[in-house]
Amino acid sequence: MDWTLVTENLLSPPVLFFALGLGAHLSGSDLEMPGPLARALSIYLLFSIGMHGGAELRASGLAIDELKPLMAGMVASALLPLATFQILRRKLSVPDAAAVAATYGSISAVTFITACSFLDDRGVAWSGNMVAAMALMESPAILVGVLLFRRFGSGNGTRNAPLGALVREALVNGPVFLLLGSLAIGLTAGSKGWESVSGFAHEPFKGALCLFLLDMGIQAARRLSSLRAAGPLVLGFALLAPLVQGSLAILVAQVFQFEPGNALLFAVLCASGSYIAVPAAMRTAVPQANPSLYLPMSLGLTFPLNVGLGIPLFMTLIDQLWGTA
Repeated sequence: MDWTLVTENLLSPPVLFFALGLGAHLSGSDLEMPGPLARALSIYLLFSIGMHGGAELRASGLAIDELKPLMAGMVASALLPLATFQILRRKLSVPDAAAVAATYGSISAVTFITACSFLDDRGVAWSGNMVAAMALMESPAILVGVLLFRRFGSGNGTRNAPLGALVREALVNGPVFLLLGSLAIGLTAGSKGWESVSGFAHEPFKGALCLFLLDMGIQAARRLSSLRAAGPLVLGFALLAPLVQGSLAILVAQVFQFEPGNALLFAVLCASGSYIAVPAAMRTAVPQANPSLYLPMSLGLTFPLNVGLGIPLFMTLIDQLWGTA
């Protein structure tokens, strides 16, 4: 295991700013990111990664090999909630198990963006199709979570919203819509379009990511107290599931012969948990689920684990399997 890679990641500015946010809240500091600024940073990061991914996708073309990550991502997003639901149903109610299942079948865009920055710092190439895979992995997990609730939660006051409406809600969710739109614009404009906006879309990216992760650290620390009554199974799942799911994703990536950078991004997508799109959807589709459970699990435990340790550990495993160490 290359612990140097882990150490370098833990000492990188984005991760250190995340730790600063955690420390600020836990120490009682009144440091806080203004809400409008945090939202603006989120919009900027999604815009930048979408445009960049679209331009890269245009440059690489749309061959079958380029579509493999999209298909693999959508299948993983549909299957992971099924396994999660079966594990947690023994401990949690059907609504809570379904919501957690959707959370861990979906993705964290910020974890993905952090992984992209990690790869860029090390000069490891990655493809724009991974951005498309990220955008397409939101909806299947949400739909499967709702279907599990409907199948096993009869009598719990299920809301019978049409599946078409749920799909639409997932796709027009603000972050997903912006990401897909930026990807489409980057794909249309190509490398020339990307070069024309790179002074704004690329140069300030690392600084914006640092500030955004500072806010994420504060938000994550606030959620930790909600997990005290969750029990060891739930806490253990939030810490172990990312490592297991990410490792399995690396094996799938090896079978499909992904490039190392794409393999890392695929692992991160499968290992992360949603704390934006899924909570918004679950509040409407599965209102019986407790957001003080699934939101702190993904944001308070899984997100810090992936950002601090998961990304370099996955990269180390990929280097060993691909022979690039």
